[in-house]
Amino acid sequence: MIKLKKILFTFCLLLCANTFSQILSSTLEKKTLALGEVDSFVIKIDNLNNQKVSAAPKNELLPFHFEEIKDSVNARPNSYYRKVEFSVYDEGKFTIPELEFKVGDRVLKTISYEVEVVNTAQKTDAINDIMNNKDVELDMQDYWQLYKWYVLAALAVIATLIAIVIIVKYGKKTKDSPVVATNQTLKELESLRKKMYVEKGDFRSFYVELIDISRNFMTKQYHIPADVLLTDDLIDLMKRNNTISQENEKIIENVFMRGDRVKFAKTFPDEKTMEKDFADIKDFVKRSSKDLEFEKLRKDA
Repeated sequence: MIKLKKILFTFCLLLCANTFSQILSSTLEKKTLALGEVDSFVIKIDNLNNQKVSAAPKNELLPFHFEEIKDSVNARPNSYYRKVEFSVYDEGKFTIPELEFKVGDRVLKTISYEVEVVNTAQKTDAINDIMNNKDVELDMQDYWQLYKWYVLAALAVIATLIAIVIIVKYGKKTKDSPVVATNQTLKELESLRKKMYVEKGDFRSFYVELIDISRNFMTKQYHIPADVLLTDDLIDLMKRNNTISQENEKIIENVFMRGDRVKFAKTFPDEKTMEKDFADIKDFVKRSSKDLEFEKLRKDA
């Protein structure tokens, strides 16, 4: 009687273990594959009893050489189903190792599988094109579509080179032309007038700036070093050079000599004299173009 009870107890224990324990199974569809052929690997776990299954992430279950194409997972309260479709693109034998799946506190493992990959192509196999090559005639529109960016790039380079040549050749001449120098100096003289040195009786500041403007103008317009020469040397150079008309030479000589005397406090001009000197310099600037025209005619002759 006691022996029978032990047998019944053992039977019930085994029955409960099989009923409530998880069962893992795995299946590999094909163990020999051609290069690039698709195979499938299936894992099943039953009797989960609402326990969570933890495993490698999707598309990361198989080792390196196995190119996973599709990894689908179907998890239910009492079962887990995972199917991985894959291909191998290298010849040889490759192993799917034991893979771990954690169910609750238990770790279940699959068995390992060996997959052999073979190249089914033969060296003698003929390779045929799908269709023969065809000659296609291209018209002007087709050639334009093919080469338009090269043409546009070439035109852009040519236009850039032309612009650089024009700027280098004519830009400086325009900037330094007699008209530009005259207009710039007239603006500087107008700025000097607005400072009202004449009305304030500040004759020293008036003559210092008036002569500086005149010297810079002569340097640009006549290309003589008026900005660095002393007054006596500048007057002597003008008379020897004959570039400036005698009328303009006389104005420069009178104003510059008076400016030097004012600078060293040897004379104190009145308002009328200062206004006349300003007007004379302004007229000299305006008439300078005639000096240049005469000098050009003299050289051409």
